[in-house]
Amino acid sequence: MSDDNGSRPARVEDVHELALAMPHVTVEYGTGDNPVYQVGGKSFVFFRNPRPDAVDPATGERYADVIVFWVESEADKQALVQDEASQFFTTAHFNGHPSVLLRGSRIGELTRDELAEVVQDAWLSRASARRAADWLRAHPPA
Repeated sequence: MSDDNGSRPARVEDVHELALAMPHVTVEYGTGDNPVYQVGGKSFVFFRNPRPDAVDPATGERYADVIVFWVESEADKQALVQDEASQFFTTAHFNGHPSVLLRGSRIGELTRDELAEVVQDAWLSRASARRAADWLRAHPPA
């Protein structure tokens, strides 16, 4: 999914565009009309309402811009959240859940290509084996 703008900073709008570009995607709307991107009825990216488990440590204000991305495994999750400087994080609420969180306000720390990889990996982690194999055949890893 790389293009001439792939190295530019990612934007929240890119999440929507990239998720919708994946095959067999449907969009449901959760609480507060937040989009939930699904493949085969399984969520792979969604925009979360402010919750008490994701707050600004300085102010205690709930983050209003949290995006949830599914990951393939706990090892993949840890690879994204273990570095304190990483823009990805998790909370106790997501312990044992194969997903990582990202604040929309920090999305520009990723390039569009990096975000595309996160969205594609989220989709692959939730798509059926056949759909994933078909997509991987058409988009072999670099």
